[in-house]
Amino acid sequence: MRKAALLYNPDSGGTRKRLRELESALEVLRNAGVDANLVPNESPAEGGEQARQAIHSGCDTIFACGGDGTIHNILQVVANTPAAMAILPMGTANALAHDLGLPLHAAAEALLHGRLRSVTLGRLEYRDLQGEPGTRYFIVAAGIGADAHLFYKLHSSAKQRMGMAAYYAKAWNLWFTYPMTRFHAEYDAENGNASRDMQQSDITELMSVRIRQFGGVVREFAPGASLDRDDMRLIICHTASRLAYLAYVTRGLLGARWKIPGIELVHSTHVSCRYQQADSQKKIYVEADGELVGTLPAEMTVVPNALTLLAP
Repeated sequence: MRKAALLYNPDSGGTRKRLRELESALEVLRNAGVDANLVPNESPAEGGEQARQAIHSGCDTIFACGGDGTIHNILQVVANTPAAMAILPMGTANALAHDLGLPLHAAAEALLHGRLRSVTLGRLEYRDLQGEPGTRYFIVAAGIGADAHLFYKLHSSAKQRMGMAAYYAKAWNLWFTYPMTRFHAEYDAENGNASRDMQQSDITELMSVRIRQFGGVVREFAPGASLDRDDMRLIICHTASRLAYLAYVTRGLLGARWKIPGIELVHSTHVSCRYQQADSQKKIYVEADGELVGTLPAEMTVVPNALTLLAP
């Protein structure tokens, strides 16, 4: 690491304590001989443009200072460039930081002695909320159905005010109210013989997971998922049973390995989802790394070695 930009949003959970943490990290890097600077931004678009400018100016490392949403936005620019992405975890969930074993404090010190990893990314194609085609990379997870509906309903003000409690409260509410609308999915599935079988089903929920550990109470949500792999771990809900959903989440909370009837886990490199009826009036939402991005139809693939990640 020779030259680094530390990108952060001063209005996203911005407190004096957070600014002191950023200044402390900056001091650690500079004392180690790194040409580092803090770069504030007030929107995802501005953050993306500043990341581009930093890379153009010769920065070899771009720090995403925030949570998984901040990481997701900067990821869109750093992917497929010579620059590495690093993380200073300062968000609500910090799932990627937990998976990497990155300390929530003193992260800058840990990364000074880190290593560069070449990481496969998920690639999501969808329709944005205005109906236009969109594309996003994801590194933690992408979801279609109930979990994406959670982010559609979750207000950013509640998230900032209540933190993870806002997620849990809204998820509990959706467990009672979400209509479990079915959509059609076609996907390849690893069959254990170094080949893949194409399958299709009408399902109520699909999550594509890339990390092993989410941290917090969720922990290992999709056993078998790993950034070391070049595929996605799909959680496919064939059932509309609310009890099955609850049982699957409880399994994760307890760290159990129960098999839940109607819920399947497969390794996949490609999945395509669409409405059961082309003229459907019920919108089914799509999210990537906890950010609501749009609606069906959607397609998920993998892009090997798309990101250089600085990690402990």
